[in-house]
Amino acid sequence: MASSAIFLALVLCAGTHAAQVNLSSAEALEIGKRVWRNECAGTVAGLTSWNAGENFASLGIGHFIWYPQGIRGPFEESFPAFISFAEARNAYVPDVVRKNRSTGCPWPSRTEFTSAAQKAEMKQLRRFLADTIALQADFLVQRLQQSLPKMLAAAPTGDRANIQRQFDRVAGTPHGCYALVDYVNFKGEGVLETERYHGRGWGLLQVLVGMSGTTGGSSATREYAEWARKVLSERVKNSPAERGESRWLAGWLSRVNSYIEA
Repeated sequence: MASSAIFLALVLCAGTHAAQVNLSSAEALEIGKRVWRNECAGTVAGLTSWNAGENFASLGIGHFIWYPQGIRGPFEESFPAFISFAEARNAYVPDVVRKNRSTGCPWPSRTEFTSAAQKAEMKQLRRFLADTIALQADFLVQRLQQSLPKMLAAAPTGDRANIQRQFDRVAGTPHGCYALVDYVNFKGEGVLETERYHGRGWGLLQVLVGMSGTTGGSSATREYAEWARKVLSERVKNSPAERGESRWLAGWLSRVNSYIEA
């Protein structure tokens, strides 16, 4: 990272104040490493994953989604956006990514992806991801930077002041910033119509809308974690039975517990 701090200037529409979150390089990298531990136990092997029951690869510390050619799903694809981010910062991008960026993940199924684990192209991809941990952390933080304007634009006018108030409460400490970065990466902003079960989303927007407190620090992160648990439990309740999402809920709730600031 070129500068000593990342300045997330979340500049909103006229008539509202700008929310600014300041993170040092070390704080941003530590957040990235915590997300990496949450997603794949902080292992290099876990940087190239394809979860059972999914139709996409999950890559990097944030398990960024990369769909194969001709396949799409309800969840936002984030790996191509990371590649654009990396290229804009003059990072080396391996051939296996550059040659397939316009078509999609070159392994069309989980079986083929898993079978290629020790082949040259997969090793090349894994090395690239292992070498760009700090850059991926920056990318995660940038997604947080972009999330608040998206949520405010998608929310009813009457909810916008509370959404910003709750975002500011949680973002008041580096630990709160970790909680925001992780959840946005983990379950999205909550603005996509495709990311709904029975009309109910499960992203950061839905968590913030539920909150109502006014104090910062540990009380903010406790309320945030409480609402994240409620939103995720509702998602599982509303999910299609064939997805079997109940098998993931305990792990999701354990992850949310890490958001509580002592």
